[in-house]
Order: sequence, then C-alpha cells, then structure tokens
Amino acid sequence: MLHSISSFICAVGSNDEQQATADWIVRSFPIIKIVLVCILTILAIAMIIFVLLQKSNTNGISAISGQTDTFYNKNKGATLQGKVKVLTIIDAVCILVVCITYLILNTIFQGFI
Repeated sequence: MLHSISSFICAVGSNDEQQATADWIVRSFPIIKIVLVCILTILAIAMIIFVLLQKSNTNGISAISGQTDTFYNKNKGATLQGKVKVLTIIDAVCILVVCITYLILNTIFQGFI
C-alpha cells in the first residue's frame, strides 16, 4: 500500500520526459483544489458564526452574588452553548484537515515532491 502511494506521488511529481503525468491527474487537480477552497470558505464562515453565537464564560454576576458553582455551570455541556462549543472545535479540526490536504495537493501538483 505504501509503495503504491509513493509511486503515485513520484509519478505525479516527476518532470521526466519519459514518465509523463497522466492526463486525468493534470485535469483533476485544479478542480479538486477549487473544491477544497470552496469547502474551506464554507468552514471559515461557519467558524465565524459559531464564535459569534458563543457567550462569554463569565457575565460578572457571579462576583456580586458569590456563587461559583451552580447547577447551570455543572451541566453546561448539555445546553445549546455547550453544543455550539463542540461544533466550534469540530469546525476547527475540519479546517485544519482541509488546509493540510490543500497544502499536500498543491505541493504534489507543483512538483516539489
């Protein structure tokens, strides 16, 4: 499996005249890169929305009343705010994966590997 992946990368990245890059690879890489940029744009907009939906961790009331541990604070993960926080983390991981994939594809297509 590793040998087939490395041979694919070498075939894509080589600039030898004897071993030409397959035509479907040359045609599909720009399309895949455009799709990845569109996905990255959608994920970035979703990240902005998720961050704007989150409320701050403290609202200043706990300092006045002296309460630090309430039922709401203990069960914050089950609320909508907890779900938005989880979605923000998932979105950040997806952005990371798409960026790394784009970087790898761009490096292979440019012939640096």
